Amino acid sequence: MPAVIVFDLEFTTWPGAQERDWSAPGELREIVQIGALRLDADLAVTDAFETLVRPVANPHLSPYFTELTGIDQEAVDREGRAPAAALGDFLGFCKGCSVLSYGNDMIVLGENVGWARARGEQVANGFLHNGFLNVRPWLNTLAPETAGANVGRLWQVLGLPKPAAGAEHSALFDCHSFAAALRHLRAAGATLPAGCP
Repeated sequence: MPAVIVFDLEFTTWPGAQERDWSAPGELREIVQIGALRLDADLAVTDAFETLVRPVANPHLSPYFTELTGIDQEAVDREGRAPAAALGDFLGFCKGCSVLSYGNDMIVLGENVGWARARGEQVANGFLHNGFLNVRPWLNTLAPETAGANVGRLWQVLGLPKPAAGAEHSALFDCHSFAAALRHLRAAGATLPAGCP
């Protein structure tokens, strides 16, 4: 069966931004970190993708974002990649696979691809070769205790062993938490949504 990708994004934020739906002047959801795992038919991890991205409209991270994610300005300045290059590589990693998120991260991904293209930058590997699916409603229905949990806490809420080193709001750790939740539900007899192996 084809591989499936689980992914998570960390993007610019400020106090109250989520409640305002990033509607205050200058509040754009610019991606700062992308994490993804490729899972095989048994939902075992076969490959990983992780990168930092340099935001353009808001190049200076808010203290709130840094406290939330642990990603500091120095790391982004040193290791962050241009958005178009990072997005193109991520889409290449996903090519030909179903791509799952716990929430609407694909919308944020689309916003960032659109902004890069509007700046005249070329983003390799478009969306058309992938099927993006938000499985949060499905997961919350099968495990109602997860309804108030972010992706990085799924493992805790479900009483699972910590799936990897790190902590929530680190994109790759959040992907490991997500994958652990999927394996748990499948082992309990759940049928995964269409597009999952």
